[in-house]
Amino acid sequence: MRWEGQELAVTDGAALPGLQRLSGLVRSVRTPEFDGITFHEVTSKSALNKVPEASHVPFRWTVNPYRGCSHACTYCLSGYAPIGMADGSTIPLARVRPGDRVLGTRLEGLSRRLVRTQVLDHWRTSKPAFRVELDGGTSIVASGDHRFLTPDGWKHVTPAAEGEPPRPYLTTRDRLMGLRRSVVGAAVRADDALNVSYVRPMDVDLPMFDLTTGTGDFIAHGVVSHNCFARNTHTYLDLDAGDDFNRQVIVKVNVAEVLRREVSRRTWSREHVAMGTNTDPYQRAEGRYRLMPGVIEALAGSGTPFSILTKGTLLRRDLPLLQRAAEDVQVGVGVSLALLDERLHRSVEPGTPTPKARLELVRSVREAGLPCTVLLAPILPGLTDSEEHLSALVAAVADAGATGISYIPLHLRPGAREWYLGWLESTRPDLLPLYRRLYHSGSYSDQRYRDWLRARIEPHLRKYRLRDDDEDLVDDRRRPLHGRRWGPRPLPEPAPVEHGQGALF
Repeated sequence: MRWEGQELAVTDGAALPGLQRLSGLVRSVRTPEFDGITFHEVTSKSALNKVPEASHVPFRWTVNPYRGCSHACTYCLSGYAPIGMADGSTIPLARVRPGDRVLGTRLEGLSRRLVRTQVLDHWRTSKPAFRVELDGGTSIVASGDHRFLTPDGWKHVTPAAEGEPPRPYLTTRDRLMGLRRSVVGAAVRADDALNVSYVRPMDVDLPMFDLTTGTGDFIAHGVVSHNCFARNTHTYLDLDAGDDFNRQVIVKVNVAEVLRREVSRRTWSREHVAMGTNTDPYQRAEGRYRLMPGVIEALAGSGTPFSILTKGTLLRRDLPLLQRAAEDVQVGVGVSLALLDERLHRSVEPGTPTPKARLELVRSVREAGLPCTVLLAPILPGLTDSEEHLSALVAAVADAGATGISYIPLHLRPGAREWYLGWLESTRPDLLPLYRRLYHSGSYSDQRYRDWLRARIEPHLRKYRLRDDDEDLVDDRRRPLHGRRWGPRPLPEPAPVEHGQGALF
């Protein structure tokens, strides 16, 4: 598959570190039209993904043409680099694993302090090595793209390559922020910084490793290192789409062909297939790759019912195809819409279509004669759960012609929790006590809050006849996109949590 227009860079070997777990890399592409994004085109061996039995979703199968939240491979250190662990010990970077607890830093007011954080991912690659020597004898082996914290901010080991945008980089005038005490709560102070003696190429490619952590950094060689923090707003808020110009996008260029083979097998039972449950199939790249028409045709042609959840207005392009598919199989369309406030939208969902654009998408789907459920997700405690906001949101969705509404309170899973609470601290610190009470037991909000939210939102749904009087009250993905449950497996509520004394909110 070829791109139209100029390609800035095409590399056959610039695979992401995790790509060895996928099918073969065809090539990696950058183009001016998608500034800051690299598309890694791969050929996939399978298209249908079976959902684990333990997952809290009402479907068994998904198709994801894109993997839009993969990690960049530019921030790397030698595997021997000693990493500060949460218990105060150090281990080599090569031995760190996802789930480990390490030390990172977080801004608290004007100061940066040491905190515990979780390792979300860990990988290996091979890159040209540089030696960074510090006063006092500390010697660090790193790639030229790795970043360290200085009193003047994050700086790369080396300047940008020729033809790339300029970037801050280390010189002998810089100091790397260090730690006098490796204990949680200790301040990272400029007067503890270590002077850079020199940065020299080692003229050899070496195995390099990197982490993704919840805070976006970690402690290596006693100084603060930046990690590849590829997770962004839409991921942290359980939203699948968004145009993050720093991310790497894996494109399964043969997904329709592979899917066609899979659904034509005699063993395929034509169970419902849900799309948009992981990454948005109508993100911006779909405008170029046009993978979804082939996917839709493969499913409909085999008699397989399916649904699509998106916040991408590009779905409007395929409405005629979806209309034809609906003549043969059950087709569900869902649009994700969390809020109406434009300013808040720009803060928590940067790069995604505006609320107004998504409401117009709902209208277009309905005008095409297709059902359209709107997923209000995530509902943000203290920000979008007021009576005024929920009333206006449900009214706007009903006016757009939606055939149903589902809603999900915010989930704060590992990684999401650290990012979102950090964002909240910088924008609405007054809400932090509320969130500590609601999420004191883990990823899900307190059961009492979910009950309270259900009681607040259900009257609005009934007012606009978006909920049947005899329908069970649910606040999660149990409600399907086509109006009837598509799978035999029920969706369990999260386990009840033990509560302390005192008011919840």
